[in-house]
Amino acid sequence: MNTTSESSERFAAFAAKMQQAGLSDLAIQFFQHYYDQLVAGATGFIDSMSAGPVESLPDYDQLSAEQVTAGEAALARTIVLKLNGGMGTSMGMDGPKSLLPVKADLTFLDIIVHQILHLRQTTGVRLPLVLMNSFVTHAATLAALEQYQELAQEVPLTFVQSENPKIWVETLEPAAWPADPSKEWCPPGHGDIYASLITSGMLHTLLDAGYEYAFVSNADNLGAVLDPAILGYFAQEKLPFLMEVADRTPADRKGGHLGQRPDGQLILRESSQCPPHEIELFQDIQRYRYFNTNNLWLHLPSLQRLLAAQDNLLDLPLIRNEKPIDPTQLDSPRVYQLETAMGSALALFRGAQAMRVPRNRFIPVKKTNDLLLLWSDVYELDEAYLPRLASTRNEPPLVNLEDRYYALISDLRLRFAHGAPSLVAASSFRVSGDVHFGRNVAVCGDVCIDHRGPEPLYIPDDTQLTEAAP
Repeated sequence: MNTTSESSERFAAFAAKMQQAGLSDLAIQFFQHYYDQLVAGATGFIDSMSAGPVESLPDYDQLSAEQVTAGEAALARTIVLKLNGGMGTSMGMDGPKSLLPVKADLTFLDIIVHQILHLRQTTGVRLPLVLMNSFVTHAATLAALEQYQELAQEVPLTFVQSENPKIWVETLEPAAWPADPSKEWCPPGHGDIYASLITSGMLHTLLDAGYEYAFVSNADNLGAVLDPAILGYFAQEKLPFLMEVADRTPADRKGGHLGQRPDGQLILRESSQCPPHEIELFQDIQRYRYFNTNNLWLHLPSLQRLLAAQDNLLDLPLIRNEKPIDPTQLDSPRVYQLETAMGSALALFRGAQAMRVPRNRFIPVKKTNDLLLLWSDVYELDEAYLPRLASTRNEPPLVNLEDRYYALISDLRLRFAHGAPSLVAASSFRVSGDVHFGRNVAVCGDVCIDHRGPEPLYIPDDTQLTEAAP
């Protein structure tokens, strides 16, 4: 049996499952496109010959007052689009990540809404907020938004991205998990945004309402707020696509980076797309200087034209993720999740560009280390609801909590039951072992706690931890 017919026969079971779930023909076609690649042995790898280093880029710090003015003129034709499909499963969450409290009692979603309302008030423009939800975040997100009647707008607040069946690694057949059938499905990665804008009707709705530009970012990156200067540059240069990138640091070695094809086209390469034998080269931050913040700017008419030219299916590089079928049971059977990255569209738009931006436009929460920093006094919310470093700091301290005891939200809440310690005077904070922190604990300088005893270690209330920590 040849690969093509084998793939078609195997896919029939997936097609039936997706049809039964009510998914669109386009969603099924999109999944089959990547499933065929998987069966053919595709890994999604992009080698260093296809992703060379990028030497220089336009710089945010060189934007002019003229570009700010141009951006302010374009605001009335602009929307803010947040990717809100994440569940935070790596942190043990079972609900939308955006509903996690991150500063006082405010969730990611609360802060995003306040950022939008502040921009509307200070600029006088209609500025819609649009959320791309997944099937697992949609209902809870809508319920949380009911309290914000003042957020009313002429276009829908949300649309729902597609969902993909998980695939057994051993057989490449549809994964079945009777104990919890919802675990048989996964979001298709944020690269699904382009197909979902079409299948949901959202792209046509936005264009019909006169919107031309979209600023897109992750809901868990509170530093990603619409900036008129970048919008002005984007509009003046008549770009179809713009990616915000920042300088890679040693902490970013394992993350994706910006590359350049031999023909000069910029591309994005994620860590899962690096051939194993090139890992050391991939992690060279002097060679690959920029990483994708996943803050993107889209020219909506250009996107519509590109989609129409490709039958609404953008051929983004495959990302093959191998995971346990039940993320809460790390020893459960392994599945493939087929995903694509939104930023990979950089390679498909002729004339697409990237811009180097300050690090404060990238404040993500990927692990509990990041969350503890936002909980702490290292960050304060300003009048625009932007997290800003405390006035005494130029950068956040390095926080490293041992995964065994702190990787899950429940672990973090148990061991920091009285909130985050003061970290504003910390240079670094490393904790290994089962350590519980009391009220009003302060960390000063470089603090490393390495507890290996059989019983938990309790840090008393009002303790000041220094380099001579217990």
